[in-house]
Amino acid sequence: MKSDNDIKRDVEAELRWSPDVHDTDIAVKVTGGEVSLTGFVPNYLDKYGAAAAVGRVKGVAAVANDLQVKPFLGGPTDPEIARAAITELKLELPLTCEDIRPIVNQGHVTLEGTVEWHYQRERAESAMRRLSGVLGVSNSIRIKPAVAPENIKRRIEDAFKRLAHVDADHITVNAHGSDVTLRGEVRSWAERDEALQTAWAAPGVANVKNELTVRI
Repeated sequence: MKSDNDIKRDVEAELRWSPDVHDTDIAVKVTGGEVSLTGFVPNYLDKYGAAAAVGRVKGVAAVANDLQVKPFLGGPTDPEIARAAITELKLELPLTCEDIRPIVNQGHVTLEGTVEWHYQRERAESAMRRLSGVLGVSNSIRIKPAVAPENIKRRIEDAFKRLAHVDADHITVNAHGSDVTLRGEVRSWAERDEALQTAWAAPGVANVKNELTVRI
């Protein structure tokens, strides 16, 4: 098992290695495999990228992202961010953008509305991260599947068995209607994320509760 000092060293190296993360003002603390990030980044995309970089490091059991976005002075106003958000949604999701409503308050964007698939929800949030002046994003978009849930549990289990990076033998899938719960242990934070995304890809899924823990 990696020590906290070894994990800290590797996390700091991964942050320096990632070209889309400005690590100058990021402090890393590791306790029992749990990584906490504090400090400042110039935009929300950096904050998200920093957490993603940490999740790639072996031995990381959890990530607490307390980074604060500190944009440059003279950034866009809330109405300007809102207009940019609408434009970006039209480009990213031309067929479903009218079902999504961005609300901007002091640089924080809240997304509301409904979509059929989780990937649409994810792409909407991803589009907001790229916008100048955004300090944070809250994704309140609800999933309303167009197809009825059918054999969700078996489909997800079969998908896990196909994936090289997911240890299907240590994951339990429970399904109740359109709601799915994942329980068990995985070998890394990245594997935990992959299992979550795989579960979301099953037709008819409206909600996934990820209770997987990382073995350390």
